[in-house]
Amino acid sequence: MFSYLELVELPNGDIVLQRSDDDSEPLVVISFSEASRQFMAAPPLEVARAMIQAGIEVASEAPEISMEEEIEGEELLDMTSPDNKTVH
Repeated sequence: MFSYLELVELPNGDIVLQRSDDDSEPLVVISFSEASRQFMAAPPLEVARAMIQAGIEVASEAPEISMEEEIEGEELLDMTSPDNKTVH
């Protein structure tokens, strides 16, 4: 059975990607601070949609890229470490 995905803005302002036919935990949760919302030219739901689309595109290309390769002079993250990571 195919399940549709939907983006929903919750009353607390978080935006979640969830299955439309399931009440389980969301697949993705995006939280924007008030400061970041002030800089957005588009509504937060549209920004979240663009972020999800970009993530899907990168994930679909991921097998072509080794996590240890360097891309444009930047070293990719070692995803095996439990520490927080920052990508610039």
